[in-house]
Amino acid sequence: MVLLSGCSTKKVFEPKQVANDWEKYADLKGEIVDISSNAALLDNGKVLNKDGKIGIQIESEHKRVLGESDGWILSSAIDGNLTVTSQKNPQLIKNFNLKNTIATAGIKDNILAVLFANNEIALYDMNSKELLLKERSAKALANDIRIVQPYFMNDLVIFSTLDGKIIIVNSKMKKRLRTVIVSSDDYFNNIIYFSIFGDKIIAASDSKVLALSQKEVRAKFEVRNIAHDEKNIYITTKQGEVISLTPSLQVESKVKFPFAHFLGMISDGDNLYVLEKEGYMIVVNKKTFDYTIHEVDLDDGLVFVGDKAFYVNNEKILIK
Repeated sequence: MVLLSGCSTKKVFEPKQVANDWEKYADLKGEIVDISSNAALLDNGKVLNKDGKIGIQIESEHKRVLGESDGWILSSAIDGNLTVTSQKNPQLIKNFNLKNTIATAGIKDNILAVLFANNEIALYDMNSKELLLKERSAKALANDIRIVQPYFMNDLVIFSTLDGKIIIVNSKMKKRLRTVIVSSDDYFNNIIYFSIFGDKIIAASDSKVLALSQKEVRAKFEVRNIAHDEKNIYITTKQGEVISLTPSLQVESKVKFPFAHFLGMISDGDNLYVLEKEGYMIVVNKKTFDYTIHEVDLDDGLVFVGDKAFYVNNEKILIK
């Protein structure tokens, strides 16, 4: 018998200089048990939205919160039972038995858009519950937990799929108009970010960022977080970098924090606020890329940045 023993030490971010402690906190008053891009489910069944409001109580058998959309809170069970609850009138509840596990969903007026866990997309009439459109896509073998809700723009519904594509559908014509490939990796290839930036669509997977207008521009990054303001796009990477990109995805500024594991990023005013796993808030000036580092308490609660906040619980992050 051969016995092998040894130890390995995982390197973590250890800043050489730390400024004053971060002092802007509030109690979350509950434990986050599930999270989506714009809402979180607390252990008492209440839903916390991005405005910090706690109110809607979802049914006990619905263990997942899919998010808020057009004044509704969406939740689902693994069997495809989707519940939508009005935020203005919580007694107004609609149920859809869709019979397949749901990845995410969104609502605009009378249209319910659903992305299923098998990567199918569908549109339903909210009142009649009639199926308006359903299309299959290639199944995704493994996904990042950051899944993007359908985006509505006039008559268009834009799906961010689990296999690295953007699918644009016309809800009135009930027809797919265009499919754009963001990336084509075999694993963890779902779209993790989508936004409209001026006249461009910005989308990202774990490994690529796409800027789409008259032409398609892609840049390869191992993306952790992404945000933008009216001028630039900002990303953090798995290599510990904070990067400023032009709208055409050219690197404008960059700074690296060795071994940093970023949990979230907020763009606010002149600064980027980046939350790091070991308990640090990194404040980066957008123009100069000078920075300060502050110790932050990552115990369950709200970490405020101006009128925005990170909701923190066991490394689950919802950004207000």
